[in-house]
Amino acid sequence: MEVTKRFIAIAGNMGVGKSTLTELLAKRLGWEPFYEAVAENPYIADFYKEMKTWAFHSQVFFLTHRLHDHNQIIQRPHSVIQDRCVYEDAEVFAKNLYLQGDMAERDYRVYRDLYETLTQFLPPPDIVLYLQASVPILMRRITSRGRDYERNVTPQYLEQLNNLYNEWVANFTLCPVLVMPVDELDFVKYKAHLEEIATWLIHKGLPEFYKTLPSHPVHRKKKIPQQSELPGEW
Repeated sequence: MEVTKRFIAIAGNMGVGKSTLTELLAKRLGWEPFYEAVAENPYIADFYKEMKTWAFHSQVFFLTHRLHDHNQIIQRPHSVIQDRCVYEDAEVFAKNLYLQGDMAERDYRVYRDLYETLTQFLPPPDIVLYLQASVPILMRRITSRGRDYERNVTPQYLEQLNNLYNEWVANFTLCPVLVMPVDELDFVKYKAHLEEIATWLIHKGLPEFYKTLPSHPVHRKKKIPQQSELPGEW
């Protein structure tokens, strides 16, 4: 029987493997998965065709859905793994749309006010697992999954998102962040890689972070170690 309820959010750019890792870890740990509602977004196809027209609509949908999920998660009596967290929508995607001129300043300010007001009342996850990947890897994975609405995604767009992700993670203080470079990790093909992540989360990452709270956030940024760095008993 599970003693400690845990809430892990998996963050990262498009094509990095968030949904896949969410599913695999949920099965491995026996936790409930909460998936990103991309397919449910009624604006997503239009958004990728005309970002300036549909940016605000699409981001409000994602924010609303993510806030609803977050509220459901904190009410669950058991552990949960979430595919993309509420903070990414505002700090990465909506911000990027504003910076590149695809969301009007008026719309962006309204969006930010809504986001900042609502998130004040939400307890943060216990930990955010940030999947970090290079643009070529992201492009290859996006191409291989063949979603129609992602055909126009460019390397420049992904690079901008990567930069915003790194900036967000560097300044995020609401909970610990575990950074996991995934260019050389294949948790689908290699079971050992998945086991490495699961073991680190359960036996190394979470207890260590619990002990350090509320220490300086910069000291809570960790990276998944390489196989050679793992303790012998792993």
